[in-house]
Amino acid sequence: MDDLIEAFNIFRKYGNPEFPTHCEHDVMYVAIEYDKVSNDDKKKLDELGFFEDEDNDKFMSYKFGSV
Repeated sequence: MDDLIEAFNIFRKYGNPEFPTHCEHDVMYVAIEYDKVSNDDKKKLDELGFFEDEDNDKFMSYKFGSV
């Protein structure tokens, strides 16, 4: 859970959407625009399990989308 909290603290720097996440088919999606996040934060988010959802210019994670 610590990785998830750390990732969301990074995401919080880039916005506070009303509906920040959704999950489907064992994937968690985060409604933060990938291109607006700094390269250093992208690197850290990748280490935490979040990477670019190229179809939607947002973030996604398999690590937190399933049990």
